[in-house]
Amino acid sequence: MSRDRDFVRDADGRSSVGDRAGRDREAADEQYDLLTAALIGVAIGVGTTLLVRRGPSGSRPVSPILSGAARGAKWAGLGAARLGARGASWARDTGSELWERIPRDEIRENVREYLGKAQEAIDDVVESELRDLRRALRRQRKRLGI
Repeated sequence: MSRDRDFVRDADGRSSVGDRAGRDREAADEQYDLLTAALIGVAIGVGTTLLVRRGPSGSRPVSPILSGAARGAKWAGLGAARLGARGASWARDTGSELWERIPRDEIRENVREYLGKAQEAIDDVVESELRDLRRALRRQRKRLGI
């Protein structure tokens, strides 16, 4: 019985009786964890090897799965293309109706009107600036005596 117990000191310096069996259990649990991880690795490796190897027919066992996935992707792509074409034709039809509702002539006239007013305002500002520059130029010449 004395072999199963050791004297261990706490952080406070007091001596207490430690249980060697508890430490042995922890070590055994760690070994079981390591053994479990190794067995899982072996199972994954074997499964991968069986999927990737070539069978008696010369094809890989995963090939039917991949070809089925390819067929599914092709079907989904064709369906998406068909629905996309239908959506595009709907947008074209609806868009032409909406385009006809837009009052393009009124918009054209309003834009011309706004541009004309903007051009007149810009012309007025430029003329005013030129007049001011000419006056300033005359004052400078007069001051310099030219």
